[in-house]
Amino acid sequence: MIQHCVFLRFKSALQSADKQAIYDAIAALMSVVPGMLEVKSGPNVSPEGLNGGFKDGFIVTFENAEARDAYLIHPDHVAVGDRIVASTDGGLAGLLVFDMET
Repeated sequence: MIQHCVFLRFKSALQSADKQAIYDAIAALMSVVPGMLEVKSGPNVSPEGLNGGFKDGFIVTFENAEARDAYLIHPDHVAVGDRIVASTDGGLAGLLVFDMET
């Protein structure tokens, strides 16, 4: 399995409802991307203060690397990805992506 972890620095003006709409759009990809098993999302709740400004995030679980790779180029994911980049502070600089094999 692959854990696709995405950490976000949303623009400060972005409302909670807008964040939730993005998370809902990511979860909706499960119906069109084979091998996408689970999506978890939400704000950082760590008390350590080591988030580097990344206050929100989501994790997508894929059954394997091939499913993750298909997701990355899927047109619906590309559209959601563009929406995410437009919502983050600094565009791509407002994202941190880290994939782990489990």
